[in-house]
Amino acid sequence: MDFTREQIESVVKRKGFKWFDDTGAKNFDVNIIGIRNSSVGQSVTNLFDDRITISYKENGQWKFYSWFATTDPGKKGVLESRAQGGVARLVPGQYRGCYSIGLHQGRYQALRQVKPVKVYRDDDRNLQFNEKTITEGIYGINIHKAGINSTFVENWSEGCQVFKKSSDFDLFMSIIKKAGEIHGNAFTYTLLNSSDFINV
Repeated sequence: MDFTREQIESVVKRKGFKWFDDTGAKNFDVNIIGIRNSSVGQSVTNLFDDRITISYKENGQWKFYSWFATTDPGKKGVLESRAQGGVARLVPGQYRGCYSIGLHQGRYQALRQVKPVKVYRDDDRNLQFNEKTITEGIYGINIHKAGINSTFVENWSEGCQVFKKSSDFDLFMSIIKKAGEIHGNAFTYTLLNSSDFINV
């Protein structure tokens, strides 16, 4: 499940979402795009089988990175969630200015949710994601890291967007901090499905 920057830009624009192309003199106008693996259907895979990507211009040239991540809760997250209404799973869409640099669980800098997002709620614990119930609010759906190089999601995510490798996350945050210095501490996150890329 590998996609180019051009393919991602095409899908984002086709859906009517904002694509930050930095046509002025400023750099690091970042496009943070998650891509959920649609090929597994509604199954809880417990794997880092999705992507988080970032696209931006530096000195007028496009930069693009794509990293293994999860956009879905893991097995422990589903089975042990105490969240009201069941475990959260982010609904695909674009969330403008919903994230800022801050502490994840008070421990390290990550992208923290600061404005409402939409999530599916699933409380049947049958390891099949349910998309019947949608709620909207501030739930701590952060963008953060797992371990050094985690194999299974487990409870690294109960709705958060989570990097598989801490070194990938560290590179991501170094870009985010530069972007924040230039454009301010407000970031947009867009979640797509891999099925959106058919015929792209």
